[in-house]
Amino acid sequence: MADNRQLTAAVIGTGFIGPVHVEGLIRAGVNVAGVLGSTEEKSRLAADQLGLRRAFASIDELLADEDIDVVHITSPNRHHFEQSVRTLQAGKHVLCEKPLAMNSKESADLLRVANESGRIAAVNYNVRYYPLCLEAADKVRRGEVGEMFHVTGGYVQDWLFHETDFNWRVLAEDGGELRAVADIGTHWLDLVQFIADRKVTAVCADLQTVFGQRQRPVGGVETFSGKTNAAQETVPVDVTTEDFGCVMLKFEGGGRGMMSVSQVSAGRKNCLRFEVAGSKQALEWCSERPNEMWIGHRDKPNETVLRDPALMGNRANQHADYPGGHNQGFPDTFKQLFRDFYGYIAAGDFTAEPTFPTFADGHREILLCEAILESHREQKWVEVDSLK
Repeated sequence: MADNRQLTAAVIGTGFIGPVHVEGLIRAGVNVAGVLGSTEEKSRLAADQLGLRRAFASIDELLADEDIDVVHITSPNRHHFEQSVRTLQAGKHVLCEKPLAMNSKESADLLRVANESGRIAAVNYNVRYYPLCLEAADKVRRGEVGEMFHVTGGYVQDWLFHETDFNWRVLAEDGGELRAVADIGTHWLDLVQFIADRKVTAVCADLQTVFGQRQRPVGGVETFSGKTNAAQETVPVDVTTEDFGCVMLKFEGGGRGMMSVSQVSAGRKNCLRFEVAGSKQALEWCSERPNEMWIGHRDKPNETVLRDPALMGNRANQHADYPGGHNQGFPDTFKQLFRDFYGYIAAGDFTAEPTFPTFADGHREILLCEAILESHREQKWVEVDSLK
């Protein structure tokens, strides 16, 4: 039986992505009870800025609130495991940021806890929810692309271009041993596996740390915080996580692929791009031009398709809220994922196949990351399933 009452959420994390979740939840029609930061002061400041009625003092206080149905976890990666376990054991649903955990042991344990809890657990691979990405996936499933030969592309940024650029993600103890691959590469890997409807089975990787040492601001201001580190006192910090990575891929069914990721590519603010080469046509999409998709042909003129509900299939139409020419972008992907997730919970049939990325997808991504890291260290191909 569907649960038709208004679901209520709370958000853990007040950095860059936490407020994005709050905004997406409000736009999706979900009641947001409040927010929890790393300190009481950060909780109060975020609640005031976001117009929320509660600033939680601790996770204990948040989880004790019986009115909260779902917890969004947007804290640093090292907290994902403990906070997700505690939330599920408190009987609440979870939507966690990626990567799901610091390693595959944690993610496997999380998957087990989620399955035993009877609660619904999702990972925020929001890029799937650009309407034209959904349309690309449908085109593959409708057979319009044909047999997949290969998929190429990557995800590039420049927010860590300078040695003085600093964020907790650069530290292995906070973000994990992989950074660019885990932080942005997992979005690309999740997306292309979703579109291709097949898993990556083996990887061959080479990674590069451009800055083996970065300058950490003494006062705590970090890149990506909306402030500047200029003229601040800094201390040198050793960095082992990668700024760049190049990964060759093997897919189920014989397809091949290549992904590159960089957080030191000048001028690229947030550029995810893929190109699928099939036996009938090719598809290309870029997050910096999210409302158009290129379709390549050999024997007739190429096409550029605009995001228009009248021109897309039913799956993409469900997540295209505006007429053609009225652009949808990054914040809309969160709203659309949340609608999918909360709609599933409200429907009440937890035996139904989820249409959103789950903890199983998040665990698979951790296995991929560990295979990529092993491949880089050993300089060889690594089978992903060998690490289960």
